[in-house]
Amino acid sequence: MITAARSVSSEESSARTALKLGPRSVTERFRNLVLDTAPTLPAIERYTGVLYDPLDAPDADADTRRWWSDHVVVQSAMFGPLGAGDRIPAYRLSHDSRLGNLRLAKHWPGPSAVALGTRSGGLVLDLRSEGYRALGPVDDAVVPRVVSVAGDGRRRALNHWNKTAKGRLTALLARTGADVGDVTGLVDWARAHGVVLERTDDGWDLVAESLEPLSV
Repeated sequence: MITAARSVSSEESSARTALKLGPRSVTERFRNLVLDTAPTLPAIERYTGVLYDPLDAPDADADTRRWWSDHVVVQSAMFGPLGAGDRIPAYRLSHDSRLGNLRLAKHWPGPSAVALGTRSGGLVLDLRSEGYRALGPVDDAVVPRVVSVAGDGRRRALNHWNKTAKGRLTALLARTGADVGDVTGLVDWARAHGVVLERTDDGWDLVAESLEPLSV
């Protein structure tokens, strides 16, 4: 994977196509050329954006970091499943990048299944997007659909803001030191902390409003 990413990143034209880079982001290709020597950060701090902002990772206390280490796995397009504390360099690659004949959706499921099976010993709460779930499918995982509830009770699935809700959920799990081993335990934990997580006919709904504002 690293060799393929380095190859397409060596030329601007190939990097633009393979990594879907625009004029402002094209220089990010250089990250893939120095993976062996670049500074590293724990995965939970390396990634940024609305999913990770609620975690406030750089300022997390020792108890929170231990919980992350024990419970959180991050799916990387470059490195596969990572523990929250695994140190990685900055890179540019996503689940839908095109690396010549190497297809991420074909490359990662096998190795990811082995890694995820080793790390998970019970219930898996899968908060990955659809594209990243395809890189490492997990049987029997709880995969919540983040929804917003209107005044008349109707529910609509959220797109961009679903990441914020998932980040807040992960932050609350960590801050409360959640220790749930099965679906019943997860539902009980959610109810105890005011989180609306409900089974539906086709899966699970996580109500975004129940995670705003975040409280413990």
